[in-house]
Parts: sequence; C-alpha cells; structure tokens
Amino acid sequence: MKRASLVVVLLTVAAVVSAQQRSVDSLEPSALVSEGQRLFAVQGCYGCHIVGKFGTPIGPDLSNVGARLSRGYLERWIREPESQRPHAHMPQLELEAENVTALAAYLSSLR
Repeated sequence: MKRASLVVVLLTVAAVVSAQQRSVDSLEPSALVSEGQRLFAVQGCYGCHIVGKFGTPIGPDLSNVGARLSRGYLERWIREPESQRPHAHMPQLELEAENVTALAAYLSSLR
C-alpha cells in the first residue's frame, strides 16, 4: 500500500511539473522575457545587480549578460549558483522552474 501511495505522489508531482513547463513553453518569447523582467524586480534581484540604470552595484552589472553567457548557463546559475561558482556570493533562490526559465530568458535578452 505504501508503494502505491508513493507512485501516486510521484505521478502527481510529475504531472504538476509538466503542466508548469507547458505553461512556460506556451508563452511567446517576448512574453517570457517580460515575465523575467517582472521577476527581476519582484524577486529583488536589483538589490544586488544593475541593469541599465536600475539597481544596486553590489553584484555584477547584468546590463549585457546575455552577450556573454548562454541562456542554459544562466538557468543553471539561477537554480544552483554554488554549482557554477562555489565561492560566489549569490544566494540560492527559491524559484519555481517556470520562473527560472523566464528570468534566464530575460537575462539572456540583455545585450
């Protein structure tokens, strides 16, 4: 009985994650970038980073980050910064997968 319950829970989690990814995938590229820009402000990224004239220069200036780093790298960095650079001062963010995708899309658009 415990095994069946575990299977049901795992299938439910997989379905939720799949549905979330489909909702992100259904966004037009410009809508995804706009959502990422909104998240940059809402999540307080500007508290440590600058984009253009917006933000605080504690961490790196991200104004042209998309010209230097790929979207895939940015997604990995946002998800697990310490795995990309162990001694970086970037905090581990608590973001849903679709938010990571949107934020990385926005950052990769900055050129």
